[in-house]
Amino acid sequence: MKKHIPNLITCCNLISGCFAILFATRGLLEVASMMILLAAVFDFFDGFAARMLHVQSPMGVDMDSLSDVVSFGVAPTTIVFVFLTQLLGTLPPSIREGWVRFLPFVVFVVPAFSAVRLARFNHDERQHEEFRGLATPANALFIGFLHFSAKSIPLFNNFWLMFIMVLVFAVLLLTDIPMFSLKFKNLHFKENWVRYLFLAIAVVLFAIFRFGALPIIILVYILTSLIIIPFKHHIHV
Repeated sequence: MKKHIPNLITCCNLISGCFAILFATRGLLEVASMMILLAAVFDFFDGFAARMLHVQSPMGVDMDSLSDVVSFGVAPTTIVFVFLTQLLGTLPPSIREGWVRFLPFVVFVVPAFSAVRLARFNHDERQHEEFRGLATPANALFIGFLHFSAKSIPLFNNFWLMFIMVLVFAVLLLTDIPMFSLKFKNLHFKENWVRYLFLAIAVVLFAIFRFGALPIIILVYILTSLIIIPFKHHIHV
């Protein structure tokens, strides 16, 4: 029985992603984003349960990746697609009624890039200690919560900025840029100071912006990785 527990949690991840898509298509973006956040919780605990119960399997890895394509690829893209179509209304009629109205459809490269990123992750031995490229859950939390950030940060209500940012983050999925993992092997400060620092910043940002902080937190995560990881590699060399 216990061997099925992680797969059951993975299915909860997938179902949460499906609900996120459903709510997004009905314009309930806040509820849809919460479903992605719930999917991320399930995504964490399925791997945790598999390790604790010693029931890790290739089937579990495949199920996890398939679920992630839906929850962290299709679902957040649907949310940001709806958000971009709403932002189209802020553009002058002469612009939004032309070819620009088709641009939101371009963001559906995100699920495709997410699938490639997940397949690569499953076969890349370098990614046990750190990630190579932006992880799909991080990208999902970024693009899936942009509409939250727009409520308190007027700059995020710019159609062109949002469109470009989504495409840049889609490309980050496929890069080979080292990014630190938030998985703790122990609680020693010396070995985890980067993680503790990042989590402290994340708590402060969340206290200020609430759920609108998630895209900002992901930006901080990327900047921290760009600064810290090359430095750590240099020290080890």
